[in-house]
Amino acid sequence: MIVTELVQAVWSGHPLAAVDALALVPAAPEPKGINTEGVVTFFASKIAPILLAVLGVIFIGRAGRGEISKVLTSSAIAIVGLAFIAGAATLFFVGEYLIGLIFE
Repeated sequence: MIVTELVQAVWSGHPLAAVDALALVPAAPEPKGINTEGVVTFFASKIAPILLAVLGVIFIGRAGRGEISKVLTSSAIAIVGLAFIAGAATLFFVGEYLIGLIFE
């Protein structure tokens, strides 16, 4: 619709009408950033419990076969992995806080 008005204004020889037609074009909306808090919340509430349940089933299956040493090793690795993930999330929020302090 706007394009047809612009073409008609230019075709009719009224350049000011073309400028008026361009003035009616709505401004583009502001670009939105990525909702990082929503992404972290989604992973923490939906993905992490599923992964922990899968690990639990694997550990129970190995323990049922008598592979206790493998279960303990895997459990320790999983706990260390969770500690690294928690540390990374903490550093994410601490970094955001520090950037806010520096550039405020």
